[in-house]
Amino acid sequence: MKHENQNLVIIMSDEHNPKYLGCYGHELVSTPHLDALAASGTVFENAYTPSPVCVPARAAFATGRPVHQIGYWDNATPYDGREVSWHHTLRQQGHQVVSIGKLHFSGEGRDHGFSEEQIPLHVLDGKGDLMGLVRDDLPVRGNAWKMARLAGPGESSYTLYDREIAARAQIWLQEAANRDHAKPWCLFVSFVAPHFPLTAPPEYYYRYYNDPDLPMPKQYGQIPSHPFHQDYARSFCYDDHFEDADNVRRAIAGYFGLCTFLDEQVGKVLGALDRTGLSDSTRVLYLSDHGDSLGARGLWGKSNMYEEAVSVPLIAKGPYIPAGRRLSAPCSLLDVHPFILETVGAEGDDTVRPGISLTQQWQQPDCNRVIISEYHGMGSRTAAYMVRRREWKYIHYADPAYPPELFNLVLDPEELIDLAAEPDCQTVRAELLAELEQQLDPVETDRRAKAFQEALLNQHGGREVVIARGDLGFSPTPGSGADLR
Repeated sequence: MKHENQNLVIIMSDEHNPKYLGCYGHELVSTPHLDALAASGTVFENAYTPSPVCVPARAAFATGRPVHQIGYWDNATPYDGREVSWHHTLRQQGHQVVSIGKLHFSGEGRDHGFSEEQIPLHVLDGKGDLMGLVRDDLPVRGNAWKMARLAGPGESSYTLYDREIAARAQIWLQEAANRDHAKPWCLFVSFVAPHFPLTAPPEYYYRYYNDPDLPMPKQYGQIPSHPFHQDYARSFCYDDHFEDADNVRRAIAGYFGLCTFLDEQVGKVLGALDRTGLSDSTRVLYLSDHGDSLGARGLWGKSNMYEEAVSVPLIAKGPYIPAGRRLSAPCSLLDVHPFILETVGAEGDDTVRPGISLTQQWQQPDCNRVIISEYHGMGSRTAAYMVRRREWKYIHYADPAYPPELFNLVLDPEELIDLAAEPDCQTVRAELLAELEQQLDPVETDRRAKAFQEALLNQHGGREVVIARGDLGFSPTPGSGADLR
């Protein structure tokens, strides 16, 4: 059945682990506006990022294509408009498509496809995290201290930036309601919360810090012995700076507080839709680029294939979208690309994009579908790949010295029992590896990424020059200076 085309508001957050949402089952974190959105729409319970780190995830989201096809491998290879994005397609077909907030693209006057970019946050100097290009003899990150020591009550450049994003989104919607549009429009509102620094406004921070039930991370202090995670922990030595349990408590309270702060900003945008009368003709998507480990297993940040880092929230609400629906079939942020085009009535080339529209998924859920994610970024010496099918999740590493991992997410949702070596699981392990190899060659893909990164590293002066430049910790907001130490 064909429906009338709709306007679309896409709200993206940064580093929001779906475990920390009320509508995804968390009993402590308060997210009333997102919970209401979920109750009146459809929740995708097992959505995944194409890559668990900002820049590749956002490039894949923009183009609807996986990282190994588009070659935006890491945080030093930002999307530059070379590959056609959904923003390009909408604009070319006469739709107004506007972004407000974080893009993490190349900047430098590049045409990323939007009709307008308001206060965009792009990678630093158009280069991004050059230290991530070093994939062997990994350097120690000098700004790792920020994870622990900036956690606490207050305002950061990020919270102030998010407040401005929310204000501009409300203004844009109010003015859109008073204009005539020849075709449905799309507004992309992209916040940075709850990405660290874990500095949360006091009213939210103390709400959690003072709660006696504030939990410690699972398996805290038990960094996995697997070499992939040892590599990351030695390079991103975040946990070295958590001196005691109170430091950890401050970080957890900061992240929880930022989740509630983010929810408040989302509520302002949704309220503007209601006040302007646009809700009846506008669909809303909420999603994040990737998750956050938040101390689980002693890991902080993203950059791994455990659920904390690779899973994302995905909620859709609006005209012709089922209300109160929850779908357990695995899906990907790549599936959003055809949904965007379908919503506003644009046409695209589906032959080069693997995504299946969210509409098709709630009409005909496919629980046997295979979802892939991949990682080629900083803190890793080898590529990592995730394969999800039904209850099974397989993690494969390009280097044979890095053993694979296998989890049954129905029986073991916290991924505490690795079944990769179990005799009874060898058949499913082989099947999932074959599924991965149907989509890409793990070793050849790893080789291509590293060859590109080495060439780019040399263009920027080589290993020593890049390491001397320093690392960011986190990208600066528009107009603020970078702290490279």
